[in-house]
Amino acid sequence: MLRLFAFLMMLLASPGVFAQEEGPRGIHATEAVVTDAALVPHARPALVAGELRTQRFVILHTAKAAGAARALAGQIEGVRDAFGAMLGRDWPGTTEIRLGVGRDEFEALALPGGKPPGWAVALAYPGHQIILLDALSLSDAEGPTTLRHELAHVALGQLAKDWPRWFQEGVAQNLTDERYSVAHYTALFRAVTQERVFHFEDLSDDWPDVPADVEIAYAQSAAFVAYLTGKHGPHAMGLLVDGVRAGEPFEQAFGKAFHSSLLLEEQDWRNGLAARYGWLPLTTSSALLWLTASVLCVAAFVRRMRQKAARMTELAAEDAAEDAALRLLAAARAAGPVDGAEPLSPALPWPEWPGATTPAPPNPSAAPAQPEALEGAPEALESGSALPEAPEDLGAGDEEPESSSGEYELEGESPAGRPPKPTLH
Repeated sequence: MLRLFAFLMMLLASPGVFAQEEGPRGIHATEAVVTDAALVPHARPALVAGELRTQRFVILHTAKAAGAARALAGQIEGVRDAFGAMLGRDWPGTTEIRLGVGRDEFEALALPGGKPPGWAVALAYPGHQIILLDALSLSDAEGPTTLRHELAHVALGQLAKDWPRWFQEGVAQNLTDERYSVAHYTALFRAVTQERVFHFEDLSDDWPDVPADVEIAYAQSAAFVAYLTGKHGPHAMGLLVDGVRAGEPFEQAFGKAFHSSLLLEEQDWRNGLAARYGWLPLTTSSALLWLTASVLCVAAFVRRMRQKAARMTELAAEDAAEDAALRLLAAARAAGPVDGAEPLSPALPWPEWPGATTPAPPNPSAAPAQPEALEGAPEALESGSALPEAPEDLGAGDEEPESSSGEYELEGESPAGRPPKPTLH
């Protein structure tokens, strides 16, 4: 999924950007092949400090590369077995690998007249079955892939002669699994969408000069060889190797091995390019669906976190404002009242509602309550009798004591001890 996401990001770039690259990327920018069979290997270089032998390899190394040589000796036979499984054949003889550390040792181990280019860290001499490596490159991420690529050139050079350039590069990349890279998929996507796929007859001897076209040539060569291997199997590949080794032209050996012509196989391969490298696989890919869902989930999560952060900031601001107001009020109370101003009340009383007053406990020495004195008044009203008369000892000028609220109080009863008036329903 991460590779698909990186690929989609690369598609956003303009096609013109790829055309401005300095050269091929990956191991194609660090490996080289010398096909001049006239080079004659001299005696073992004086810089060689030791050698390690396996069943089908001899590793010559300098003193600084001794550790790398031991590690390589434990892996190299398994790499060669993988080649035979794909090609259906193993190349004869013993392959020599020269291993040095640094640029000086790397160039000192080269064959006379076959000095490696300044940008290369690996060099293959297929005609002499010799591979030259900088031991420092083996510790890089692409180091093992570079070694496999050089071995592929040696294998094809030992199995037969006069291979087309596209076939050599296609086999080498399939043996190293380079065809699964995002860069190859991107190059083929551009080639299909821009209709820039080359004909393989144009890639037999020459290679494009434009860097963007070089990437397409590498990618389509790897894809076509993978298509032939998947369709016809290792047995047909072995028959092709046998035919070319016997001296047959490549296209003739191709027709005998695959029971088809190179032109027909190329046409069938081209017909399926749009379905494999166009826009359709991107829009129908389940990986893209999951990627889109993941992006939406991440976007929703980020949005939710932003909303939550904004809400927390708002709440924090409100709390800070309330704390500031409380501190100001406390400071004002501590400072006391200002001259000519009323003092601040320490606490505001809660408003009293009618009927909410708690009645005082009854006073045994007080006179009977007024409701009890009026007891029986409803019956008197119903029977038509008169209400009870007022006491005779009240004079004309005497008045009943009146409370502050304007109500009359009974004698011997304080306002605080008087029960509340009954409520008529």
